[in-house]
Amino acid sequence: MKPRLRSLIAAAGFAALLIAPAVQAQTTLLNVSYDVTRELYKDINPAFTTWYKAKTGKEVTVNQSHGGSSKQALSVAAGLEADVITMNQSTDIDILVDRGGLVAADWRKRFPHDATPYTTYSVFLVRKGNPKGIKDWNDLARPGLAVIVPNPKTSGNGRYTYLAAWGSVIAKGGSEADARDFVTKVFRNVPVLDGGGRGATTTFTQRDLGDVLVTFENEAAQIARELGEGKFDVVYPSITIDASPPVAVVETVVAKRGTAAEAKAYLDFLYADEGQKIIAKHFFRPRSEAVLKANADRFPPIKAFYVEQLLGNWADVQKKHFADGGIYDQIVVNR
Repeated sequence: MKPRLRSLIAAAGFAALLIAPAVQAQTTLLNVSYDVTRELYKDINPAFTTWYKAKTGKEVTVNQSHGGSSKQALSVAAGLEADVITMNQSTDIDILVDRGGLVAADWRKRFPHDATPYTTYSVFLVRKGNPKGIKDWNDLARPGLAVIVPNPKTSGNGRYTYLAAWGSVIAKGGSEADARDFVTKVFRNVPVLDGGGRGATTTFTQRDLGDVLVTFENEAAQIARELGEGKFDVVYPSITIDASPPVAVVETVVAKRGTAAEAKAYLDFLYADEGQKIIAKHFFRPRSEAVLKANADRFPPIKAFYVEQLLGNWADVQKKHFADGGIYDQIVVNR
């Protein structure tokens, strides 16, 4: 082949590369979530990938990150590039609104049920046969009882436990002073404060420390029915707290990465029938009435209160109880 002809062919090939459509890299999303949703999202993510490809023809891979809810939120605020966040408390999303508008101020209105695709409640996990006879919140203050709960400063699970105990007094007509006295007694019975809900579960189930683990219904049910091997029972107190986990798109990240459509679709999938069935499988209470009814054996009736209805808005509750120097700090220092 003559040198000039060889050069022309090479140039033509290079030009073709320039004008040919680029092969699209597979889109990825990062879901930054709280401690006890690892197994849930391990099932949700591949199901979403299949669902989304069937709807759009596009490939999406979802990665996940887990830890104490507040720690996770602070990691996102510090630069962890989450496309979506699936927290267990609204304050852990509101902090991302306040810190540079990472999340839209109206995030609660972006998805149904105030952007909570499922719910759960704080319940008790006890040793098989309930040898200590633990039936209600007041039992947790008994002298000599060991109560396992994660740290309310780093864990939404821990904050819900604290507020459930506090609210159990208020809901029955007790005063703020009564509630403070009761919660102080409960935390005197806490031998160790793990950083997150999954750490507390490990302390109770594997280290065999404690007489009762206070955790979310989904975590307790999962252990008792699938991991406990007949070693644990779930106890439902007379009243508890609604702990509906909220979700949101991290607007600044999806704008930067060009993943806004995929991120919204991912959270939409949590409300779709396919997503709701997976949610119920993992013992979270689905929002779909049909899916909830089909799994009624997993979800006994329960009496619960909402933080906003009984204790005030979340921002004020957070500041009053969990800010540095707040009531929780005062209780722990003096316990």
